[in-house]
Amino acid sequence: MERAVARHAPPAHPWAHAWAHVRRPLLVLTLLALLSFIAWRARSLDWAAAWAALLDYRPGTLLLAALTVAAAHALYTGYDLLGRFYSGHHLSAPRVAATAFVSFAANLNLGSMVGGVALRLRLYARQGLPMATIVRVWGISLLTNWIGYAALAGAVFASGLVHLPPDAPLSPHALRLVGAALLAVVGLYLAACRWSRRRLWTLRGHRLELPRAGLALAQVGLSALHWSFVAGVLYVLLHGGVDYPTVLGALMLTSMAVIALRVPAGLGVLEAVFMSLLAGRQPEAQLLAALLAYRALFYLLPLAVAALVYLGLEARLRRGRAAAARQPRTARPQS
Repeated sequence: MERAVARHAPPAHPWAHAWAHVRRPLLVLTLLALLSFIAWRARSLDWAAAWAALLDYRPGTLLLAALTVAAAHALYTGYDLLGRFYSGHHLSAPRVAATAFVSFAANLNLGSMVGGVALRLRLYARQGLPMATIVRVWGISLLTNWIGYAALAGAVFASGLVHLPPDAPLSPHALRLVGAALLAVVGLYLAACRWSRRRLWTLRGHRLELPRAGLALAQVGLSALHWSFVAGVLYVLLHGGVDYPTVLGALMLTSMAVIALRVPAGLGVLEAVFMSLLAGRQPEAQLLAALLAYRALFYLLPLAVAALVYLGLEARLRRGRAAAARQPRTARPQS
């Protein structure tokens, strides 16, 4: 039967066949070009001045940035709490928040396949959730992140408040068109959640249900707030020297580049793209110092905390399994 289906399946389009052959070499060439650009930029930077600017941060500034980081990570855990409501599973809210925090920190530093997928799947499965439920939670979390990103990026791009250098890859007019397109995507999603008659969809054998309008609005609001706080970290570290809409717009564009190139932790990509977009707005040493502090506070510090949370979760799960294994023996009636 499977052979018959394959024999009668429509042939692949020639363009699709050609793209399959050139996609990987093109990605490799793009990465090599990017790495060459990063290496060239790194050699031209004044690292001594950047280090001096980094050491010049006041404790109050770093504390405010750290609190903004904590708020951004806390808001991200809300994605999985929405997934808890959406899927109807009964894992406690603190367990869900801890799992989401560990997964997000690993996702930022090790890549989406390690943190966003593998680690989240492992932790939820060990806590008793079936695969179908985990897929629903992961799917709603992923969708929440990017639908809120689209809403916020669309609004800031379309507003015309983003001031990028003249040699930026997008002109102000093109940036506004991108913003309008992103807002249209968000509008279509919200309209589908409100009025679509088809609520169930199948993705790789898994049935996914379109959220209700209230949940969809919560997704957009929560994710947009999360991304706003992420940009707020950079705004604080730049001492307010660059207006917030421009910092936010630069972060949105940088995130596109990081996702497109799939470099773990966006290492080098984040710095190169962000500094290019804000060239001339701040001294290079200050920009680099802000990005180094941002990476330490938003990426590395949460990863260290997440490692401790992960060990605590694993220890608690082991104790729970050990107690469950002893329970039948203690409950066995004596003869």
